Amino acid sequence: MCVAVPARVINIEEPWAEVDLEGTTFKINMTLTPEVKVGDYVLIHAGFSIQHLDPEEARETLRLWEEYYAAIENE
Repeated sequence: MCVAVPARVINIEEPWAEVDLEGTTFKINMTLTPEVKVGDYVLIHAGFSIQHLDPEEARETLRLWEEYYAAIENE
């Protein structure tokens, strides 16, 4: 099973971008999503941006991950 997560783009130096994922920043390859701009959300997997996301969809996905982590912490 593969898991992809949304992150917000904070800097672009093509083909690389720096993204913020819940306070952690790292570089990803943007070759597959060249239309993305700073401030946009992308879905990332294995170091690549694989999809440009709607901001609301990204926030909802992040909220669901937070809910999941809270649930497993309480087990």
